[in-house]
Amino acid sequence: MTQYPQAKLSLTHYAILLTVGTVLARLATLGFYPLMDTTEARYGEMARIMSETGNWITPMFDYNVPFWGKPPLFSWLSAGGFELMGVNEFAARVPHLAVGIAILIITWLLAVKVRTKNEAWLAVAILSTTTAFIVISGAVMTDTALTFAVTLSMASFWLAWEKASRLWGYLFFVGLAIGMLAKGPLTLVLVGISLVMWLAQEQRWRCIPSCLPWKGGGVVFLVISLPWYILAEWKTPGFLNYFIVGEHIKRFVVSGWEGDLYGSAHDEIRGTIWVFWFLAALPWAPVLLYQVFRLSREGEEVVQSSEGYMGYLWCWMLSPMLLFTMAGNILPSYVMPGLPALGLLVAGYHGQRPLSDKVFKVGLITPGLLIVATILLANNLAGKESEKVLLSQWAKQVEKEKSELIYIDKRPFSAQFYSVGKAKLNQASLPTLLAEPAEDVFFVVEKGRLPSGFMWDKSRCELRAESNKRQLVHCKAG
Repeated sequence: MTQYPQAKLSLTHYAILLTVGTVLARLATLGFYPLMDTTEARYGEMARIMSETGNWITPMFDYNVPFWGKPPLFSWLSAGGFELMGVNEFAARVPHLAVGIAILIITWLLAVKVRTKNEAWLAVAILSTTTAFIVISGAVMTDTALTFAVTLSMASFWLAWEKASRLWGYLFFVGLAIGMLAKGPLTLVLVGISLVMWLAQEQRWRCIPSCLPWKGGGVVFLVISLPWYILAEWKTPGFLNYFIVGEHIKRFVVSGWEGDLYGSAHDEIRGTIWVFWFLAALPWAPVLLYQVFRLSREGEEVVQSSEGYMGYLWCWMLSPMLLFTMAGNILPSYVMPGLPALGLLVAGYHGQRPLSDKVFKVGLITPGLLIVATILLANNLAGKESEKVLLSQWAKQVEKEKSELIYIDKRPFSAQFYSVGKAKLNQASLPTLLAEPAEDVFFVVEKGRLPSGFMWDKSRCELRAESNKRQLVHCKAG
């Protein structure tokens, strides 16, 4: 029998398949598991209220309770999905994944214009398979839009600088404006830290006046971003003070900040952001560190390059960690804006000193883990909380239209989302609420929070459903 040699898949073709396969895998998972408490369900409910009420200016924490913690872009994205596809998990998440794909496209364009197509495909394959990128890009959060804004601005600045392109110069300001609508002044700070570190070297700062269309770009920035801030303060006075001073100063410098109107502040050990970066950048963080170690040991240049490109990427990647090193109120997602630079660095160093093609097989880990995690979440086996299962049983009850739905002591955000805003919170004791109910009511109570010795009055109350954590009980009026 004649044996034919097997065609070997080139690294570039592998990178293309890995990128497309990972994105398609993420797309396929979007509707298979509930919006999880607290972040996704909270932002998803704000988007649902926005779509329902038609108030596209101010995201609402609850009906008639404005949310001042973030600008509205995250809510616009998911609410737009609801308008087009109905209120469901897929519609909430897919606009954010579309923004993630846009990040990959910008990263690819930068690498193509600076280096080669082979390096560009490798860079986006690495970026798409970092743990944080593929998870967060398909989640209802603010970080994907922020990362898009930072990526657009950083890529545009480099191309405006290197190619003397006015178009890219204007796109730099467009990126900043989008960032102001995604997460506010944090965008300016992250881009500013990156550029200041890079421009301070080799007297590059001398070219600042001529490298960007400052006047026209400034007008573009204000035209895109300023109207919403004016409308938001007019609609709910006090927004600017809370958002600018509270969210962007006190949140990060005051440990355990108690001014948060919408939850509790985190209090991590100083420097934890570097640990978060390593975990978020898996499986590629060890690869980058190995590349740096190997090049340094062999006496090759690691940071500097003839045009300053690699140093630029380092400034970009490190800016979130440098900003949040001394902050205690942080989350792992805060490192995401620097991940496109990570992909470009690993691909760039591979072009400088190639690694074995086998190294890049680690990228297969991420989509595999993504599928496993989706199965666990869909079957409520991951330890994450969502009220979807319990409230799907509530939705089948014939009395639900004539009976209130009351959560005792604590109401998760997913309860608001999956009850379409009907779940109410009451922190009175259960015996008090049962003493003289004015009408039929559904109570939802945590199993571990029932009063000691408490027994349901079976002549009036009937257990209708339960989850691992809570019971749904229907009680008739006394």
